[in-house]
Amino acid sequence: MITFLRGALVEKQPTRVVVDVGGVGYDVAIPLSSYDRLPATGHEVRLLTVFHVREDAQLLFGFMTEAERSLFGQLTTITGIGPKLALSALSGLSVRDLKAAVVEGDVKRLSSISGVGKKMAERIVVELRHKLSAAESLEAVAGGDAQAAGSGALRDALLALVALGYKQEDARKMVMRVQQDNPDVNDVERIIKIALAK
Repeated sequence: MITFLRGALVEKQPTRVVVDVGGVGYDVAIPLSSYDRLPATGHEVRLLTVFHVREDAQLLFGFMTEAERSLFGQLTTITGIGPKLALSALSGLSVRDLKAAVVEGDVKRLSSISGVGKKMAERIVVELRHKLSAAESLEAVAGGDAQAAGSGALRDALLALVALGYKQEDARKMVMRVQQDNPDVNDVERIIKIALAK
């Protein structure tokens, strides 16, 4: 299995790149999110990859981040979603936006992806929601770059509520309600106390 490629970026387009690795040119399909992070042609690039073999083709898919590759893998486990549609999903929405749409059950937003209809969007929500960890769910909804103060505390509070026996979705709603009503609270213990009081 090819897990990554490191070499000179010979050619780049929004949906594919060619990487020269030791004199061998690899044609790699990529999402738009990875295209934005690519260096200029001629420079060295490192792409995380997924090698997909089927009867009529051997395909290589590349990603600039582990989050993209991981979500690609999760999407391809969903009934009816092949690697090309998973790549289209990553091109249509960022990793954080895709996860947020799944967590929030936003079928309309998922349906905006090229090739994804309403039924497929509903299937993505149902089959992917339980595969996201509690931390991923909160991060997707709260913002992956920790833009809100205390987002680490919110994540820890969510995990603590799940450990206390609350369902992940219920715990997420409780923590998000605390964040909305008390934006200045960034202490894990206080967040949990306020969440339990409500």
